[in-house]
Amino acid sequence: MTIDNGLLQDIRAAVAGRREETIAFLADIVAQPSLLGHEAGVQDRVEAEYRSLGLAIDRFEPDLEQIRVLPGYSPAVLDSYAGRENVVGLHAPREAKGRSLILNGHIDVVPTGPENLWTTPPFEPSIRDGRMYGRGAGDMKSGIAAYCAALHALRSLGLQPAAPVVLQSVIEEECTGNGALACLARGYKADAAVIPEPFDQSLMVGQLGVMWLTVRITGKPAHVLDTSAGINAIEAAYGLFDALRGLEAEWNEPAQRHALFRDHAHPVNFNLGRIEGGDWTSSVPCTARVDIRVGFYPGMALAAVKAALEGRIDEAVRSRRELRGARVEIEYRGFQAEGCVLATDTPLMTTLSAAHQRIAGAPIRQLASTATTDARFFALYGGIPATCYGAVGGGYHGIDEWVSLDSMMQVAEVLALFIADWCGLEAR
Repeated sequence: MTIDNGLLQDIRAAVAGRREETIAFLADIVAQPSLLGHEAGVQDRVEAEYRSLGLAIDRFEPDLEQIRVLPGYSPAVLDSYAGRENVVGLHAPREAKGRSLILNGHIDVVPTGPENLWTTPPFEPSIRDGRMYGRGAGDMKSGIAAYCAALHALRSLGLQPAAPVVLQSVIEEECTGNGALACLARGYKADAAVIPEPFDQSLMVGQLGVMWLTVRITGKPAHVLDTSAGINAIEAAYGLFDALRGLEAEWNEPAQRHALFRDHAHPVNFNLGRIEGGDWTSSVPCTARVDIRVGFYPGMALAAVKAALEGRIDEAVRSRRELRGARVEIEYRGFQAEGCVLATDTPLMTTLSAAHQRIAGAPIRQLASTATTDARFFALYGGIPATCYGAVGGGYHGIDEWVSLDSMMQVAEVLALFIADWCGLEAR
């Protein structure tokens, strides 16, 4: 539907009128330390917010037996989903006239790192210079706050979407994506999906794939009076990752790049995320474990990525001094996430871009993300056009994570206008 300037201004004023409540809701959910396996408390608060929007609630644990056989499944990091629930809020119009919509967001956050490095405690949200600081403030609890604010604003005008709208607050986006996959398996479909990830109010047009692997190395213990009698598993681990750096460099060469990433400074990143090993300072360490994150381009099959990694590891075991005689075992757990390209000429992309232009007064920038998001489930496995569009922020996965509150509120305005155009409106 066409949104005239009068209604546009009413929507903007209604969102602005929700500023204090939206910031308070964001603070409430940032204060919940929703680390992996500890999502219940924040989901209670999200459910309460959904109920205040008049939504029907579906709260459920991912069914591991159901999703583990589906395309897009990543091997679970924890052994159980018991007590770890997605929360879905359902809006049903009186008469469905517009296009249906999924608004998806993840509620899980990554560990904080050393809390003494934070200016203020990571789960005690604080506001300084127009920013809210706290773990998850940007990534991506601000997105959930923004889409709730958009719907609250429409309700305050006596309006609601004239199409089904599904709000999803999911778990495990930061390690598997199985929360979003479980929503897809439960039958939730729509004509489009928008995820308000904090990508600086840009329009995501593609994303890399991401693979996690664990490598266990067994060397040979020895007394340090003769280190040559042993095989140092920790040194072997560093040698192995150094060998993988060669593959990373090859994939970043211009001739190897996917077209979406040809102008990016360094699109593919391999990260040595965790290492543990050894048991005594004066003994050559016999065992080590490393957890590695690998990025790769859209169109690269998971099997091909694994073959390339394993080939490079096998070569290192044969040729590198640090690895000679060591036993190496590889396990794939966590992200096995394919990359994807999102078509830019779809009604979703053009409608969301137009909403951004009207609110922000400037054309939207396009983003090819070097991370992964849950958009892949909708685009690759659900047949649902999808993208990400969210607030300006920083410090994600680092220290003093923050989100711009003005940007979050502008995202809420854009989403409210987009919902009005995409879904149509009817009187409550």
